[in-house]
Amino acid sequence: MAIKRRPVRTRQLRSGMVIDQTIVDKTGRALIEKGALLDDFQIEGLLRHGIMEIYIREGEADPEPEEEIVISQAVQNTIQKVRVEDRARVKLTESVKKRVSEGIQYLYSNSADAGFAEASNAIAGELMKAVAENDAIAVDIGALKVSDEYTFKHSVDVATMAMVVAKKHGLSEEDVREVGIAGLLHDMGKCKIPNEVLNKPARLTDEEFHLMKQHALFGYQILKEKNQFNDKILLGVLQHHEKLNGRGYPMGVGPEKIHLYARIISVADIYDALVTERPYKKGFSQRDAIEMIMAMTEELDIEVMRSFLSSVILYPVDSIVTLSNGEKAKVVENHANYVLRPTVVGIKSGKVYNLSEDVGCASILIM
Repeated sequence: MAIKRRPVRTRQLRSGMVIDQTIVDKTGRALIEKGALLDDFQIEGLLRHGIMEIYIREGEADPEPEEEIVISQAVQNTIQKVRVEDRARVKLTESVKKRVSEGIQYLYSNSADAGFAEASNAIAGELMKAVAENDAIAVDIGALKVSDEYTFKHSVDVATMAMVVAKKHGLSEEDVREVGIAGLLHDMGKCKIPNEVLNKPARLTDEEFHLMKQHALFGYQILKEKNQFNDKILLGVLQHHEKLNGRGYPMGVGPEKIHLYARIISVADIYDALVTERPYKKGFSQRDAIEMIMAMTEELDIEVMRSFLSSVILYPVDSIVTLSNGEKAKVVENHANYVLRPTVVGIKSGKVYNLSEDVGCASILIM
């Protein structure tokens, strides 16, 4: 039986149904994780939080047999000859993830606390340390989403990517740290958005979307009232949804008024939003998200976009990919300015495909 996904009113839910979305609270913690079997207590909790409709999953998927990858010695020799290690990437240890995760929960639950700014600085410091430890100049965008740690999610992903992009863009160490703080706090205003809107399992109404668009302004107001964050950080939070064509929000300002911090956070935020599953949509593939960002030349800062594209690693060296000619291949080298077109070696043929430079490979894509 094929898997089906359908919306169900919360009052019609029954114990034993399988939820097909993750329900999160304002801190990013998972109240109920996708794929969980619902019980009466959880259903009552959904109603208490004002969540009136969710998606459930019906049916089962047929398991797909895993294909064994066998690489001959001759092909392995070719791989070793042309293999180039990836650029130094940001690595977050389990202890750092735990501290950052707890810090994010604290920030989004205690926005009025006197130690808010100090905690923000401490979390940004943890990320700075991770960037500096191995002189990281790249980020593996597929590794940021860590298992089911929903508390360690969007804000940290955006902050980490934004800091690496800021470093690539040539910003000072202090500016990189401030970009990290703005990235961590860019969605702070969502704590003023009702849970039933944040977790609505359908597209928002015009009225709800208008309210959601105010979260950048709400976040700016929360931080400004503290008198502990400079204007650059405040503008990074306020303007992270503004667009260079003037069609962004909350103010619809043009390029001359959008701060660089906001331009950097915007690219990271859009990427993460595209690949993240929402209550009303599935996430795009990483490749599709990259291509969509590359097409946003009228909305995003081109130089920041270039810094982003030269900072991310989509296909880490040693990963297995499928080419448009049907052959499976192993990634042996990434090229900073061609994130979608690494050099790969065909697993059966042993052929080296330099997708970024060899004109003979122009028609070959990674699927």
